[in-house]
Amino acid sequence: MSAYGHEMEREYSASLSSGHESDMGSEFGRESVIYMSSYAATIFIGVLVIIGILLMTVLIALVVMLQSCESRNSGAVEMLRSVNQFDLNLYDYCKTVSLHAELNINSFESYLLPEVCKKAAVKYVKDGHYTRDLSSVVLLVEDYFKNVTPVVGGRDVVLMDVDDLYVHRFNDYGHHNGVKEAKLMKHTVFMQIHTKLRSAGWPLVLVSREPEKRRGVFIDMLIAARCGGWSELIMRSDEEMKIDTREYFYKQKATMQAEGYHIAAVISSRMDVLVGPFTRTQIFKLPNPY
Repeated sequence: MSAYGHEMEREYSASLSSGHESDMGSEFGRESVIYMSSYAATIFIGVLVIIGILLMTVLIALVVMLQSCESRNSGAVEMLRSVNQFDLNLYDYCKTVSLHAELNINSFESYLLPEVCKKAAVKYVKDGHYTRDLSSVVLLVEDYFKNVTPVVGGRDVVLMDVDDLYVHRFNDYGHHNGVKEAKLMKHTVFMQIHTKLRSAGWPLVLVSREPEKRRGVFIDMLIAARCGGWSELIMRSDEEMKIDTREYFYKQKATMQAEGYHIAAVISSRMDVLVGPFTRTQIFKLPNPY
C-alpha cells in the first residue's frame, strides 16, 4: 500500500475511536442527569410527606384542644346558668314570701324576712336589678301623666307614700353597702317623681304610717330632704296607731273621696296603701328588693 493509503487509514481509525468515545461520554452524561433528577424528586417527595404528617399532627392537636376548650366553656356556661337560675328561683321565692307577708301582717314593724332572703335582696340590689326595676316604674309614671292634667280649680290629688323616702324597712338589714345603695336609689326615685308631678301642677298629699306626735320632726326631715310644696301631710293619731295600717289608709282615702277629692293616682312600694276604695285611680307600685 502507498504511503498516502496508510495515512488515510490512520485518520479513519482515529476518527472512529474519537466518535465512539464521544458517544459514550454523551450517554454517561444523560444517565447522570437522569439519576440526579430521580434522587432530587425522591428527597422532595419525602419532605412533602414529612410536612404533611406534621400538618396532620398539628391539625389533630388543634381539634383536640378546641374540643377540650369547648367542653370546658360549655361546662362553665352550664354552671353559670345553674347559678343564675338558682338566684332567680331564690329571689322569686323570697318575693312571694314578702308579698304574702305584706298582705297579711298588721304593720311592717313585725315584718321579718328569712336570712337567706336578706342576702338575696342585697345581691338583687348590687347586681343592678333594683335600679332597673325602679327606672321602669318611673317611666310608667311619666308616660301616664304626659296624657293627664289636673283640672284647674278642681280637687284632683296624687297620694304619695312618704315613708318610701326613708325606707324604714331596710333597718333590719344592717349596714351593708347594698342596703345604703337601695336607700339612696329609692330616695332619688321618690324625689324625681315628686318634682315632676309638682312641676306639672298636681296637688300632692303625703301619707305616712308615723304617729302624729312626730309631725314636727317629720316635717324637718322633709325640709332637709328638700321635699316641699306638698298640699297635705297625713299622719296617724294615737287611736289610729292601734289599728291595722290597711284599715287606716282605707278610712283616710274614703274620707278624702267623701269630701269631694278625686284621687288621681297612688304611688307606694307597700300594699297597704294601694288597696281601695278607689274611683278612676291609677296605682303605681314601686319595687322592693325584699
